[in-house]
Amino acid sequence: MAKHDDTFASDSLQELFASNSECDLRKMVEIVLNTIMSGEVAQHLNADRYERTDGRSGHRNGTKARTLNTRVGRLNLEVPQVRGCEPYHPTAFARYQRSERALLSTCSEMYFQGVSTRRVNKVIETMCGSGVSAAQVSRLNQELDEHLSAFRARRLDISEYVYLIIDARYEHIRVNGRVVSQAVLVTAGVSISGRREILDWRVSDSESEASWSEVFRSLKDRGLRGVEMVVSDAHRGIRKALERHLQGVAWQRCRVHFKRNLLSAAGNKWYKEVISDIRAVFAPEERNECLRRAEEMAAKWEGIKPKVAALLRDGFESCLTVCGLSPFTRGRLNSTNMLERLMRELKRRSRVVGIFPNAASCDRLMGCRLLEMHEQWQLEEVPYIPMSDRKVGELDPAT
Repeated sequence: MAKHDDTFASDSLQELFASNSECDLRKMVEIVLNTIMSGEVAQHLNADRYERTDGRSGHRNGTKARTLNTRVGRLNLEVPQVRGCEPYHPTAFARYQRSERALLSTCSEMYFQGVSTRRVNKVIETMCGSGVSAAQVSRLNQELDEHLSAFRARRLDISEYVYLIIDARYEHIRVNGRVVSQAVLVTAGVSISGRREILDWRVSDSESEASWSEVFRSLKDRGLRGVEMVVSDAHRGIRKALERHLQGVAWQRCRVHFKRNLLSAAGNKWYKEVISDIRAVFAPEERNECLRRAEEMAAKWEGIKPKVAALLRDGFESCLTVCGLSPFTRGRLNSTNMLERLMRELKRRSRVVGIFPNAASCDRLMGCRLLEMHEQWQLEEVPYIPMSDRKVGELDPAT
């Protein structure tokens, strides 16, 4: 920045420091921001005002008036304009825009969770000196929906997703004047680099074959490839959709869900004994030894609880698909626990709402939390599953 600009700003600030009025404080902030922008545009052009240099990349082209609402009032700023080079964008505005977006997002969530408009505006007026209109919240929701839609529609063919983990939870949503239970279907994937990603979510009537078929069809249309195994519970809709759309992909039945099914069949009286037996059945790493122990357990319970024996003989083998993987990877993929933890977080958020006013509001809140988790996963220093020791064909066939 030129020397006379520094001198002018310094003299002006010294005069304003002599008083403590709110108006003078606002003008001090205006001077500081205008001075910062003047320095930034000098760096952007590689030349100060009136300076002639060989490395100059463009020329100043006056200023453009712009207002900025802050906690000290509305600022009247002069944003430098340039020509002959890339446009200049003040960093102060960029930071403010991010803060404003975060603030509006918070307001939107408060409105959404049932806080009255009057209370929300009172909080915002205390923080910023002005309220947030319903139109601003509506505009934010529209921007948010566009961002979530773009994320959910992104192409998947830039990588391979070796493992899929899928699960669902149910929320109460108002539909046509009635409160109904609807499923939130969530699909996560582990890429060839070992990183976790949220691939898809959607609000659906139920976990039917048609609902999950639409999920898998959408994933394939977006370029999903390289899938070797899917981890899920044994819901009939999931199984049917997998057989139809992901033929030849191995299926790992969630061991946690399987244990719950066994305990439900056993009843409270036999709870402790059944849980002890099934833990012993899953203890070995060798598939054949697990099968042998499962048959022994089925024979033991056949006369006491036939349903327990039937579950073991009909569904146990599908819990052993991961037996061909390394011990660490096997522990990561033998259940849907990764998504279960995420589902608990979604439940914590939705519990505050109680009943969603419509499916779009449910989709928006679930999507925001899932996108937040997806971004956290991308910052993990260590991959969720190491792929260095992975061997093609190491999985047991789908059962």
